Parts: sequence; structure tokens; C-alpha cells
Amino acid sequence: MLARPLELPCGVSLKNRLIKSPMSDSLGDGQGNPTESQIRLYERWAEGGVALSLIGEVQGDHRYPEKPGNLVLGPGANWPAMQALARRGSANGTHVWPQLGHAGALSHAPISDPRGPSALDVEGLKCDGMSVDEILELPGIYARTAKLAKDAGFGGVQIHAGHGFLFSQFLSPLFNRRTDAYGATIDGRFRIIREVIDAVRQAVGPAFPIGIRINATDKLEGGLTEEDALSVIRLLDQTLVDLIDISGGTYFPGAAASSDGIATSVPYFIELARRAKEVTGIPVVATGGYETRDQARDAVENGFVDAASLARAMVLEPGLANSWLTGDGGDPDFPVFDAPPRGGVTAWYSMRLTALGEDDEAQFDLTPAQAVDAYEARDAQRCITWQERFG
Repeated sequence: MLARPLELPCGVSLKNRLIKSPMSDSLGDGQGNPTESQIRLYERWAEGGVALSLIGEVQGDHRYPEKPGNLVLGPGANWPAMQALARRGSANGTHVWPQLGHAGALSHAPISDPRGPSALDVEGLKCDGMSVDEILELPGIYARTAKLAKDAGFGGVQIHAGHGFLFSQFLSPLFNRRTDAYGATIDGRFRIIREVIDAVRQAVGPAFPIGIRINATDKLEGGLTEEDALSVIRLLDQTLVDLIDISGGTYFPGAAASSDGIATSVPYFIELARRAKEVTGIPVVATGGYETRDQARDAVENGFVDAASLARAMVLEPGLANSWLTGDGGDPDFPVFDAPPRGGVTAWYSMRLTALGEDDEAQFDLTPAQAVDAYEARDAQRCITWQERFG
């Protein structure tokens, strides 16, 4: 079942049911351009047999990045490098799509002036609210970025509306406290997403894939719930998107964790994906928690999802798709860390991505604490480079 092609509504076919989930690989050069390591990383996943690789956090507006290692697909970009990423990342019949992002209230403060749906001032999170005029600029920005992605040779785009970034903020009552047409109700909070989807579709035409990532839940008291997410999926069913990617979790300091949507077993968000497929005909994937081939196969065979989207498993084994599809390989060996520092596990996986891009993972031996130090030092240097490039 995992080897069967997946036909998207726009007519494009993905060659199998295994997707490399978007991650913030932080491998841009600090000026918004791909590096050779980043290009090689996506080439390795293509060689590894995956049907679709998603490039996390590609910005169309340099003012609101998630990190200084993000790509910026806009004026002044290194076009040959972007084309090389698209070409080499789509080897072996693989699709490679940029995930179009805007960090909003969570924009990286050293290189941004964060702005979200509403003004916020809580400990650990402060931002200005967007004006209606600023909101109305978004469809044009996303449409231009998607058209640039198409012109560069990427096979599609994914709109990022999950994990607490801008469009996730619009959907979440924690961030969106507006009382105008872009807030108040789930329809109002979804409105800008609909407008962006419509503008992107107009820009790229009917046969170019458009995906979207949404949260199953914010996992926070007062945030987006699973019932809200199902309402969003019903609204998405009225649009021309081709693939709905369900993930979850949001950073919002001061909000207590909720039990809504917290999986008691892996893979995560499978139950919400199953319910989503009852209210939409658009293909649905769920991201997170796949540790074995049997889990991915069972999720697809049982009709809970149309494809399995994997992140850390693909970092551990870039050739995992070929192994799982041919039966020649086993499941990845997930490391267990003893009392890692805050953010240490995420930093460890991020730095391993760098090793993969340098074909040097055999020599990768950082501890989570060392990975945090290396990651933060690299970010600090790239913030300087970003300021020099973008001001």
C-alpha cells in the first residue's frame, strides 16, 4: 500500500505514500539563499525514495522569518541556487515543495519586529497587531512567492498554517482577538487563509499542487481545539487545495497545556486525520510519531490517512523510504537522551541535518547540550549576516 501512487485533485501524482515532513533545517546562508549542504540534503532524500520533500519555513517576506537560516524566495534571491535546490531535490521522481511561511508574532526578534493578528504583551511574547491593510497585503505576497516557486522548478507549495506561526495564529483564539471580519468566529479567523489560497491558485494555475499544514490542536487551554480543526477542514474542503497536512502544538507562554488531542500512542493525530477524511475529499496526511514501517502501513491501509509524513525518522535514515518500500531495511533506531537541556533534542536533530547535508553523519557525535551551543552560535552569526543583507 505504501508503494501506491497518490493522485492529487489538481491531477499531479505522488509516486508513493511516504512524505518527508517540513522541518526548519536552518541551512540557509543567512541571506535567504540555499547552501550546498541544504541542496545536498534534499537530494539525499530524493535519492532515498521519498515521494515528497517539504522545505520548512521558506519566507516570501524577509521581515518576518522564523530563524535566520530560513530561505527567502523573493527579489534578490540567488536564483541559480534556488533552481539547483528544486532540480536536485526532485531527482528520482520526487516532488520538492517549499513550505511558504510567515512567523507573525513568533518572528525571530533579533531580525524582526514581530506582528500578529492581535497585539500581545505577555511574559515571553510581545508583538504588535496587524492592520487591515497589512492583512490585505498577504494574498499578494503569497501569490508572488508561489509563482516564483513554480518558476524556479519546484513541484508545488505548502501554505504553513500550523505550529503557532502566522496563519495558525489567525486560527487560534489565543493569538486572534480581533472583532472584525478577520476574527471573532472560526469563519472569520479562516478568512485570510481562504483569500491566500484563492490568490495562490490564481497565480500558479489549476495543475500546480497547493498543500496546507494545519494544527489538529494547539494543545493549550484557550487555543485551537480538535473540533475547531474539523471546522477548518470543512472550510478547506470548499477551496482548491490538494493536500491537507495535520500536525499540532503551539508555543504560547502562560497558557496551560490542555488534554485536547494529546495522543496516548504513536503515530500522533491519526484519530483527527480519520475524522477529517469523513468531512473532506481532499487527501489527508498526518505528521509525527511514525517509528516503524508497520505504523505507516497500517495508517494508510486502514484509511486513516492517505500518506504518512515523517520528520525525525527521515533525519535518522535519509534512505528510509527505499528501505520500507522494498522490504530490505528495518526501522530507524531512535536515540534516547538522558536529561537533555531544554531544546536539546530539537537542536540535536537540527545539527544532524547539517551532517547529512555534508555527507558526514558517520562522524556526527554531538550531545544535545553541544548541539544547542552549536545551533545558537550559528544562529547568532547568521543574524548578523541577515541584517547586512536585509537591513
